Amino acid sequence: MRIRPYGKRDARSLTSLIRALADYEKLKPPSPAASKRLLSDIGRRIRVLMAEVDGTCVGYAIYLFTYSSFLARPTLYLEDVFVLPEHRRGGIGGMFFQELHRAASREKCGRMEWVVLDWNTPAHKFYRKLGAKPLDDWITYRLML
Repeated sequence: MRIRPYGKRDARSLTSLIRALADYEKLKPPSPAASKRLLSDIGRRIRVLMAEVDGTCVGYAIYLFTYSSFLARPTLYLEDVFVLPEHRRGGIGGMFFQELHRAASREKCGRMEWVVLDWNTPAHKFYRKLGAKPLDDWITYRLML
């Protein structure tokens, strides 16, 4: 079991895992065009980590950096973290967060942030166990372009 950076050979595994996340979250999966854009943005706009067990990709994390004007430091923003259900509770999630913490430290980030669906109780429990705190006083807005 290991966490490693995405490599071009992982394209099919990554898009398959993203579809599995969409299924888990009861969302429409990315279109082929969106998947193609995502793959071309790796390394330019986003960074990706892959979780591998016995040579098979079983999870991924997509992250990028934003900026906090109040801390005057970057923020590591975690867009997605997903592990196939049959590989959960085996330590992969913790390994992802260790690697993400290292990436944030390398970039001298002041914090890490992410959002989680309100109904995803297992995720809420896991994040609290890591020491993360929900921000009850902030509401996420979205404007589609």
